[in-house]
Amino acid sequence: MKRDTLNPSVFRNGRPRAIGLYHPDNEKDSCGVGFIAHIKGEASHKIIQNALIMLHHMDHRGACGCEANTGDGAGILTGLPHRFLAKAAEQDMGITLPDPGAYGAGIIFLPTDERQRNTCKDTLEAIVAEEGQPLLGWRVLPRDNSMIGETAKSLEPHMEMLFIGAADGLDAEGLERKLFVIRKRATRHLRAELAIEQADLFYVCSLSTKNIIYKGQLTSGQVPEYFTDLRDPDFESHLAMVHSRFSTNTFPSWDRAQPFRFMSHNGEINTLRGNVNWLHAREGVMESELFGDDLNKLFPIIEPDLSDSGTFDNAMEFLLHAGRPLQEVAMMMIPEPWENYDLMDKTKREFYEFQACKQEPWDGPASIAFTDGKYIGACLDRNGLRPSRYYVTHDDLVIMASEVGVLPVDPKSVAAKGRLQPGRMFLVSFEDGRIIPDEELKEKTVSARPYGEWLQKHLISVEALEHEVVTPGLEADSLLSRMQAFGYTSETMQFMLIPLVHAKKDPIGSMGNDAALACLSDDPRLIYDYFKQLFAQVTNPAIDSIREEVIMSLQCYIGPEGNLLGTDESDCHRLIVPHPILKNEWLEGLKTLDHEGWRTQTIDITCDREDLQSRGGKALTDALDRICDEASQAIYD
Repeated sequence: MKRDTLNPSVFRNGRPRAIGLYHPDNEKDSCGVGFIAHIKGEASHKIIQNALIMLHHMDHRGACGCEANTGDGAGILTGLPHRFLAKAAEQDMGITLPDPGAYGAGIIFLPTDERQRNTCKDTLEAIVAEEGQPLLGWRVLPRDNSMIGETAKSLEPHMEMLFIGAADGLDAEGLERKLFVIRKRATRHLRAELAIEQADLFYVCSLSTKNIIYKGQLTSGQVPEYFTDLRDPDFESHLAMVHSRFSTNTFPSWDRAQPFRFMSHNGEINTLRGNVNWLHAREGVMESELFGDDLNKLFPIIEPDLSDSGTFDNAMEFLLHAGRPLQEVAMMMIPEPWENYDLMDKTKREFYEFQACKQEPWDGPASIAFTDGKYIGACLDRNGLRPSRYYVTHDDLVIMASEVGVLPVDPKSVAAKGRLQPGRMFLVSFEDGRIIPDEELKEKTVSARPYGEWLQKHLISVEALEHEVVTPGLEADSLLSRMQAFGYTSETMQFMLIPLVHAKKDPIGSMGNDAALACLSDDPRLIYDYFKQLFAQVTNPAIDSIREEVIMSLQCYIGPEGNLLGTDESDCHRLIVPHPILKNEWLEGLKTLDHEGWRTQTIDITCDREDLQSRGGKALTDALDRICDEASQAIYD
């Protein structure tokens, strides 16, 4: 039975809804990624041809479904091919395109049902008009789907290319931001708010003055056969990024194929849930001079129903359009392991610590290639658990991929070669016509502002907090009762604490933990038993923050956060805690905190034993309500 004919309560447009142990939010990717570019920015059709050869040679990095000709996804991102688009617009639409930078173009996935497709197009055209930009027209995208499998074909969207001009007085960067607003508004309205059956088929691959993306639920070799545009000799670009998808623990779909609008990804984002939640929480304090009143049109920053790679791209896209340079965004999202690296330059360490006060890292394992048209580059996460290698030739080509040999290169033409290193960035500047070394590009970024002065002035350490109360020690007469109250057992003492204290080693067991989950247990359990850390489920090594202390850190930052879209010295006015286990002295310092406008309030979270015995659950409910009321009042005060 085809997926699109299954129960609509389980599947929607061939993609599963959350059911049983499956949830779309848990989907991950593990794929092949690479790019080829001319360092001097010279566009040619040869770049496209070589990129497609690279993609075909990464076929083993992708995956197929039950049919050999139904892939998990593959695609190519290129610079906007003005010569080709001008010819296609003249032939297919009878219009003359403006000069490069004065218009944007992109491929739009649309419903197969004509009525629903027209609804999507009408809505999008209305949003373009409301944003004050001229709509130049639609071009039906020529495709050949004769080679794709029945499963992929049953889920295939209709595709058209959209052209949007620039209003009078709007420069290329201003138009780029307007196109971003248009895309976000259309996506939110058509996929989340407008109740049409094929809403999930609406998807904007890209909408830009700089780049364009051709992708789908294809195998690597099907991309040039399916998209006939790519075979036209006038289709020229100075860069091309390719991706072959292996959708680990994921259902493939046309829109989840990569590249995304600014990046391609091999690996997983382990910190995904926290990254998404924190970005959502920060939306309320965001401000942007570039977007002004348009800012609220861009929420939510992270769109629903995305893979971890798509989520990362949403965040990178948002920060880029808000005015940050590409390399700074990459350094913020995937920082080096700076916390315990004593040999790192002081200025660079101060930059990373300041940014850590603003947002948490998006941690891998991950190899990420990224581009905004002006730059193209790649970096690894701090662990460096994904391979990526590059070649530079004497004729100014740069080739980077997740393995060696994806493009035949004469050894005599190789000027340099190397591999990406953990925490290091590989970046090509087309404006400068050169590869910018990691040290140089980061030096320029980290020295742009006096981050060290700001940290010294505003950052508060929990270890430095003053307190007058003498902190209680391990009093022998109450030690046993306190350990019982907090759930310590003889097994805890014998098998966990004693080995940790005497030998500084974790307890070793061979049979695992067969205790029932707290939420399924009939016995009373401690509150922290109900919380488990969520890890990626794909071939990742165990995490040990003690033995891998050079690249890992447990420190965290507490307190009100600043505007993520700006940079102000007060953004680092936060409290740093070295690790989650609070010493008694630190706790006393926090309880008596009164520093630069920061105060704390202590709230009694106990319930009277006699009241609980006499009134049962009602006493507990009343105590919880009291705690919530006191916490809310403390915030208001």
